[in-house]
Amino acid sequence: MSIADPAAFIRDNTRLQPVSHTPEIRLWLADEVTPIWRLTEEELGEMGLPPPFWAFAWAGGQALARYLLDHPEEARGRRVLDFATGSGLVGIAAMKSGAAHVLGSDIDPFAEAAVRANAEANGVRLDFTTADLLGGPPPEVELICAADVFYEKPMADRVLPWLRQAADRGTRVLIGDPGRTYFPKEGLVRLAEYQVPTTRELEDQAVERSGVWALA
Repeated sequence: MSIADPAAFIRDNTRLQPVSHTPEIRLWLADEVTPIWRLTEEELGEMGLPPPFWAFAWAGGQALARYLLDHPEEARGRRVLDFATGSGLVGIAAMKSGAAHVLGSDIDPFAEAAVRANAEANGVRLDFTTADLLGGPPPEVELICAADVFYEKPMADRVLPWLRQAADRGTRVLIGDPGRTYFPKEGLVRLAEYQVPTTRELEDQAVERSGVWALA
């Protein structure tokens, strides 16, 4: 897959706008799912791609970002991994909450450009990796944030043991999720719950009840 200018693609096909549940953060977001999805496939020359997660503020990410902004002590002074970062929303919230360093990770070929554009728009800096971190041990950080990662079984089956490995090692693991199909039913402590405005294009209702959880 080759992308001539992902930054230009993002700039031309999204607009900078405040996030509904975290209006203190602005992101380059698409207004509709289908057009940006089709354009992404055309740009990459490949059909049947997953949705462009980087182009939207998903319910779990909005909840987790809100939680970090309201509870900055979770991130303050810590090294943070924003796993499957997408737009970088949660990582940006962590930096705004005083994190010492944030690494965003995502395998989507557009995500790095999206994260850099969004970080710049919010006056923060995030590092980024396209590596599939699930192929090795969790990185040496104090906090791992994972939002909207339980939407399909293969992903859930890989990510949950990896997150538990991190938690067993003493890393704080925070999860944002609106109760997707493969969200784990045990081993979690609920920290907060929010009513997150979203769209029926992305979710099954216009306002999604989304929780923030700590991995026990």
